[in-house]
Amino acid sequence: MSDPRRHAGVVAAAERAGGALDLFTRASARLRRLVPFDAAVWTATDPETGLVTAPMLVENLGSGEGCGAYWESEFLEENVLPFRDLTRAAVPAAALRAATGGVPARSARYRRLLGAQGVDDELRAVLRVGDRPWGLVSLFRMHGGAEFAPDEVALLAGLSEPLAGRLRRFARPSGSDGAEGSSAPGLLLLDPDGEATSINEEARRYLARLPDGPSVPSALGLNLPIWVAGAALQARAIALGRDRGSARVRIRTVDGVWLTCHASCLTGLDGKPGPVALVIEPAAAADLTGIVAEAYGLTPRELEVAHLVARGLPTAEIASALFLSPHTVRDHLKALFGKTAVSSRVGLVARLFAEQHRQATT
Repeated sequence: MSDPRRHAGVVAAAERAGGALDLFTRASARLRRLVPFDAAVWTATDPETGLVTAPMLVENLGSGEGCGAYWESEFLEENVLPFRDLTRAAVPAAALRAATGGVPARSARYRRLLGAQGVDDELRAVLRVGDRPWGLVSLFRMHGGAEFAPDEVALLAGLSEPLAGRLRRFARPSGSDGAEGSSAPGLLLLDPDGEATSINEEARRYLARLPDGPSVPSALGLNLPIWVAGAALQARAIALGRDRGSARVRIRTVDGVWLTCHASCLTGLDGKPGPVALVIEPAAAADLTGIVAEAYGLTPRELEVAHLVARGLPTAEIASALFLSPHTVRDHLKALFGKTAVSSRVGLVARLFAEQHRQATT
C-alpha cells in the first residue's frame, strides 16, 4: 500500500490550483519527483460517461498531434488496460509492462502507436471519487528507462481520489459563467471512417468557443477538438458492439457556458454502422444540475431533498414524500448547507439550480 505521506506534496500542489489545467500542471510537476516519467497526458472527464473533456494537458509529446490516433485505438481496438476497465477496477492504476508480463506488444495501443514513438512503458490511472471518473492520467517512460514499479503504481493509485476530489470542484458554477446567446443546435456529420464531411454554422460557432487543446484535422478546414472527436469515436464503438456506454460529453466553453456534445452512429443501407451524427448544443438544466451536484459531492438522497426544497416543500412534506423522519430531513439539509457553503434554503436553490436554469433558458 502506498504511504499517504508521499502524496502530501502532490495533493498540496493541487490544492493551490486555480483551475483544472493548473491542477494538472502543478500535480504533474510534483509527481515527477516521486515517479519519474518522460511524457504525460492529463485530461478531465465527464463523470457520467467517462469521456474525455476539457482541459487536457499534454507534456513532451509534441503538440498532441498523435492524440487522435491514441484515442481511436482506445475506443476501437482491443487493448490492455482500457480506461473504462480501470474506472471499475479495485485499483484505479496499472502499468502496461506489468499487465502484459513484460510484453507490451500484446496491446494494440503499443503495437500501433507507443512502440513506434519510443515508449517503453505506460502507467495510467483514473482519477475517481467512488465510481465517478473526473480525470485520466497517462505517464510514459521512453526506451532505456526502467519499467514502472509496483510501489509507483500504488502511489499513483493512492492519488486517484484526492486529486479527483479537487478536480471536481472546478465543475461548480462561478460568478463569471457566461450566458448563451443562441440555443440552436450545432450539427456535424462524419463518414464511416471518421472523416468530418459537413457542418452547420451553429456547430462552427460552438467549436470556436471551446478551450484550446489537442485536435484532429478535417477536410472542412477546421480542427475538431479531441473531446468532440472522442464522442464520435464512442458512438462508433457502441455501434460496433465494443461498448455499451453513452456517446455524450459535457464541455465548458472559454466563457463558462456548458455545452453538451452527443453523437449517434447511423445505420447504412446494408444494415452496418454508417455515418456519425454529432450534435452540440447548450446543456439542458437537468444536465447542469447533475454535474453541479456531483461537483459538490451530493449523495442521491441529498439531491432528492434539494429538488423538493426547490419546489418549496416544507420539512414535513419532504419527509412524507421521501418516507423519512423530519429529523433525517433536517440532517440532510444541514449536510447540503455545509457542502454548498450556504446558510438558507434560498441560498441552496440559487447555488444548485438558479444559475443552471438561467444559462439553459437564456
